[in-house]
Amino acid sequence: MQKPSPIPAALTPLMLALITVWSPLSHADDSAAGLPEIVVKQAPSASEKKQVPSTTESVTAEQIADTINATSTEDALKYLPSVLVRKRFIGDTQAPMATRTTGINASARSLIYADGLLLSALINNNNGNGSPRWFMVAPQEIERIDVMYGPFSAAYPGNSYGAVTEITTRMPQHFEASINANTAYQDFSQYGTHNNYRSQEFSAVLGNRSGDFSWWFSANHLDGYSQPLTYITAASAPVGSSGAYPTQDRSGNNIYVLGAGNLTHTVQDNAKLKLAYDFSASLSASYTLGFWQNQADAHAQSYLSNAAGAAVYTSGFSSNTTDQQQWMQSLALRSKTEGPWDWEVIGSNFNVAQDLTRTSTGSYPAAQSGGAGTIADASGTGWNSLDMKATWRPQGVGGAHTVSFGSHYDRYTLVSPTYLTSDWVNGGNGALSIDARGKTETSAIWLQDVWRLSPNWKATFGSRYEWWRAFDGYNYAAAGGGVNQPQINSAGLSPKMSLAWAPNDDWQVTGSLGKALRFPTVGELYQNVLVGGVYVQPNPNLKPERVLSSELAIERQLNKGKLRLSLFQENVSDALISQTATLGSGVASYTQNIDKTRQRGVELVWQQDDVLLRGLSFNGSMTYVDARILANSSFVSSTTTSVGKRTPYVPEWRATLVATYRPDDQWAYTLAGRYSGRMYATVDNSDVNTNTYQGFGSFLVLDTRVRYKIDRHWSAAVGIDNLTNANYFLFHPFPQRTVFAELKYDF
Repeated sequence: MQKPSPIPAALTPLMLALITVWSPLSHADDSAAGLPEIVVKQAPSASEKKQVPSTTESVTAEQIADTINATSTEDALKYLPSVLVRKRFIGDTQAPMATRTTGINASARSLIYADGLLLSALINNNNGNGSPRWFMVAPQEIERIDVMYGPFSAAYPGNSYGAVTEITTRMPQHFEASINANTAYQDFSQYGTHNNYRSQEFSAVLGNRSGDFSWWFSANHLDGYSQPLTYITAASAPVGSSGAYPTQDRSGNNIYVLGAGNLTHTVQDNAKLKLAYDFSASLSASYTLGFWQNQADAHAQSYLSNAAGAAVYTSGFSSNTTDQQQWMQSLALRSKTEGPWDWEVIGSNFNVAQDLTRTSTGSYPAAQSGGAGTIADASGTGWNSLDMKATWRPQGVGGAHTVSFGSHYDRYTLVSPTYLTSDWVNGGNGALSIDARGKTETSAIWLQDVWRLSPNWKATFGSRYEWWRAFDGYNYAAAGGGVNQPQINSAGLSPKMSLAWAPNDDWQVTGSLGKALRFPTVGELYQNVLVGGVYVQPNPNLKPERVLSSELAIERQLNKGKLRLSLFQENVSDALISQTATLGSGVASYTQNIDKTRQRGVELVWQQDDVLLRGLSFNGSMTYVDARILANSSFVSSTTTSVGKRTPYVPEWRATLVATYRPDDQWAYTLAGRYSGRMYATVDNSDVNTNTYQGFGSFLVLDTRVRYKIDRHWSAAVGIDNLTNANYFLFHPFPQRTVFAELKYDF
C-alpha cells in the first residue's frame, strides 16, 4: 500500500498561520451562537433555501469586494475550498472549474447556475468549448455564490458529482446605479518574451423597483492582452539560426523553444436585462436576457534570428482571429407562500449565434496578413432546458417532512464544421475539411424528503431517474468521408441518502451517500481524432460514468467562526478520460471509458473572525486526495501501465488561506495564498517534468488587496495577484505578477 506523501514544504507558511490562530479557535466561547444565528447575518445559502443535503461553502458580495481582485465572475471562487478555476488571463473564455475529485479539463463534472440558468456548457467535457459561460454574469450583480460538494441531492443531474455552483444575483429594492473602472498590469518575462500586458474593464449598472415591478440593467466592456498561451517547440533548432532556448518537454525529452504563440488581444462586451414582477405576495415572475460578444486576435513571436539579424520562422507559427456572439434568456415563475405548497418553473435557452475562428496555415511572416487557412464555425451550437419543481410541507415550515419533487428536460446541440479557405483573414468557406456534430437529450424525474426525526436528527432520502439519448451524430473527414453515427440510449436510477446529527447548537455530524450517472457529452461522442496526420471517426458508443460518492462531515461552530472536517470517497466506473489506445490502424489519444478510478481524501476548512484583535479574520482550507486508477483494460502500451497510477489532473494537495483586517468601516486589507500540488496529465503518469510548457506543476501564489470606502458614493481598491512572481505552468504558462486598480462610484 502506498503511503500518503508528507505535507509539501510549500504548505508550511499556510500551516504556520493555521497554528497561530488555532489556540483562540480551540478555546472559543462555548456559549457561541449556533448555525441559525450565523446565517441571519446574510442571505440564505442555496443549501438552506433548497434543503440540499450537501456540504456547502459560500462567498458573499461584500467578501468579494473586500478580498478578491475580481475582473470576472469566476474570480469570486478563487479561495473557496478544493476549487480551482483554470483562468489563464483576463478575458479568458476557456475557464473550467476543478473540484475535490475532478480536474481542470473536466468541465462536465460540475454544474454552474446563475439564478437557475445553467452556465455549464455540457456540449463537451474539456477546457475548451465545454467551459462554463462565466461571462454571462457580471461581478457587480452577484449577491452570493454557494458551492455544494458531491452528488447528494436528487434535484441535480449526475454532472453534479464534482460540485454545484449556484450564483445568486440581486434585484434592486429602490433606484440604484453605479459605474466601475478596473485596470490590470502584468509584467511577464519567460524565455524570449519580455513584455507588459494591460487590461481595462468598464462596467455600469442601473436598476429600480416601483411597486411590484423591478428591473436591472448591466453592461461591461473589456479590452485585454494576454501573455503567451503556447510555445512553439521542436526537437532541434533550424540550421543557421540562433535564439532558441534548450529545455525539456513534460516527458523529459530534450527540446528547443523557438517562439511564443497565441499572444491574444480580446475585446468583449456583455449586456444583461433582468425584469421581475410580483403578481401577489406569493407569486412572482422573472425574465433574463443576456448578450455577449468577443472579438479576439492572436499572433506568434519568434525567438529565432539568422546571421543578418532577421527573424526566422518555422511551420509551427500561426495567427488566428475569433468572432463570437452568444445570447441567453430564461423565464421563471415562482410561488413563495412558505405554506404547505410552493413551486417553480424555469425555462432557459442558450444560443451561439456566431462563433468563427480563422486560423492561418501558411508560412510566417507572410501568413500574418493572409493566405491559406481554416475557418472553424460553431454557430448554431446551444442548449435548452426546462425544470419544474414543487415543495410540499405537510406539517408546515419546520415540520417533520419537507418533500420536494420535480422534472427536468434538456437538449444540447453541437455544430463544429471546419472549412479550408484561400484567405484566412477575409476569405469565405472553401472545401469542408472536418466536421463533428450531434445532439443529446435528457429527461428526468426526482423526489426528495427531508425528514426531521427529532430535534437532533435529520434524514434526507432522494432518488433521480434519468432517460438519455444521443442522436443525429455525424462525422466527416476529408480523407475518409462522412459517417452518420448510430443513436444510443441509456437510463438509470440515482438514489441518495444523508443523515445529520446535531447534539447541540455547536456540533453537527453528517454522513452522505449518493449515486450519480454522468452521461457522455456530444463532444466526447463525436469528436474527430487525429491519427497519423489524418482525422478519423471516434467511438460513438461511450458508456455513462457511474459514480458512487460518500462523505462524512463534522462541523463545529465556534465563537465567530467554524471548523469543518470532511472525509470523502468517490468510486467511478467507466470514467470518461482521454488516453492513448489503438484507433483503426493507428494509435491516438481520445476519450475512452476507463474501468475504475477511486478518489478519496480529507478536507479541513476553518473560518474565524476577530482573531487576536477586532477586525482580523481568517479563513482557509486544506485538502488531501489519493486519486488512483484501479482498472483500465483499454490502455495500450508495451512499456508502462496505468493501474495504480494517479488519476489525471487531480493534485494530491490543495490549500488556501485568506487573512483580512478591517480596522473600521472604510478600510479592508487582505493577504491571501493559494497552493496546489503537481498534477499528471497522462494515465500512466509519464509526464514527469512539470515546470515546462504542457506540464502541470505545483504552485504557491500570494495575492494582496486593499479596499477603501472613500464616502457613501466612492470606493477604490488596489491589489496584486502573484505577489512573489511565481513562475508555473498548468499546460499553459500562467500569469506572473499582476497589479490591479479599481475605482467605483455608487449613485
